[in-house]
Amino acid sequence: MYMTGQVGFSKRSRLVEDLTERIRSGRLARGERLPGENQLAASYQVSRGTVRSALSELQRRNLIATETGVGSFVTFDGVALDQSVGWARALADAGSDVTVELLGIERGGAADLVDRHGPLVTIRRLRRTAAGPVSLETSAVPATGALADLPVRGLVDGSITATLRAAGLSGTNGEQWISTVPLDEEAAALLERGTGELFLHSTRTTLTSDGTLVEHVESLLDPARFRFHLTFGDR
Repeated sequence: MYMTGQVGFSKRSRLVEDLTERIRSGRLARGERLPGENQLAASYQVSRGTVRSALSELQRRNLIATETGVGSFVTFDGVALDQSVGWARALADAGSDVTVELLGIERGGAADLVDRHGPLVTIRRLRRTAAGPVSLETSAVPATGALADLPVRGLVDGSITATLRAAGLSGTNGEQWISTVPLDEEAAALLERGTGELFLHSTRTTLTSDGTLVEHVESLLDPARFRFHLTFGDR
């Protein structure tokens, strides 16, 4: 029992001191968000409990601050996904075997979105595991500046997140709606499921500080693999 406690303390101390050095040296800049608990746990090969304890110590030292509010995030097979880095990266960080298939990039978008946000480019992607498809995503981004030629040039590194960042678009606010919908014939065929099968339906809109559209994405998600998690209060 004594040895177990010492090992746990050693891992916590190593994590605290390493993060402290990264913060004080400027490698983690002021205002920069720390990696998520799951990512830290995997990187340092410790439990999430050890991560939480280390973060509490950093807060006690006034090296990090918590935020108060409400937030929601997606989980895949129980692991939280950081949507801000893009799902390809988030799924890879979660250790999943999900691959992405680009179905197409074309100018135009849903009429109501065009009326609201102006000219758009629409990107459709299918994500699959060895067992079959798990999500179908339709993303609309503004057809302005560097993004106007997206159907010709393609995505940067195959990533919408990297493409938006390269175009100088960064979201600061938005909203997300979650529901369930029966799959129509086209979606069912792409997802290799039965027509009418219920899937999670996520609609997420990300905007800049002045209200300019960054991305509007509608996702059909396999409810056996994806969940939505809500947090509130100090975090």
